[in-house]
Amino acid sequence: MLSKLIVSRLVVLAALLMLGEGLHAAGKAQLMYRYINAEGNKVLAYQVPPEFVSNGYEVLNASGSVVEVIPRQLDETERDSMDCEARRANLAADEAERLRQWDESLLLRYSSVEDIEAARERELRDLKIRVSILKGKLRSLKQQVENYQSLAADQQRLGYDVNPQHLKAIEDLRGEIDSTERAIEDRQTEIDVVDADYDRDIGRFTTLLDIVEMRRTMSKSGS
Repeated sequence: MLSKLIVSRLVVLAALLMLGEGLHAAGKAQLMYRYINAEGNKVLAYQVPPEFVSNGYEVLNASGSVVEVIPRQLDETERDSMDCEARRANLAADEAERLRQWDESLLLRYSSVEDIEAARERELRDLKIRVSILKGKLRSLKQQVENYQSLAADQQRLGYDVNPQHLKAIEDLRGEIDSTERAIEDRQTEIDVVDADYDRDIGRFTTLLDIVEMRRTMSKSGS
């Protein structure tokens, strides 16, 4: 009895599936397509010729209502143009986010232009102290080289071979001199960069103050 009931249900299920597929096929058969032919005229047909597919077309149901619009394919120039517009939009969004973060940072750290000037003075003073220390080290290194060169000259005048350790010391010192000179140049460059960054911060902060003042003025005039 149970097996007959299962078989009966399977038969009903299969019939429903076949009915659904039939209705789906009938629905597809009733779809119409509207496209533009080579003469520029709109044509209604049961299928779109392959040569006109790329121009785009409309899909209509049995009642003639548009159920889907397939856009035309873009050519290479149009795709490139859209890519350029997308890149410009991304760049604009990135710039807006950069300004937002910059403004937020400025407003959190400073309350006036004088605060920024004081911060600049502190940072530049620290950098200049480092440069001064490096320059003192450089003078010391050069003096050591001169001392070793003087010893080597004395040894040669006395007819002795120059002490190899003295020659090695001179070579090492010259390498350290080169490294110290590069460090001084890097710090000088850093000073210029920091100074320019603070100039930009002051300019942006001044702009923010102007915006705040303009909004305050507009608010007062509106009230």
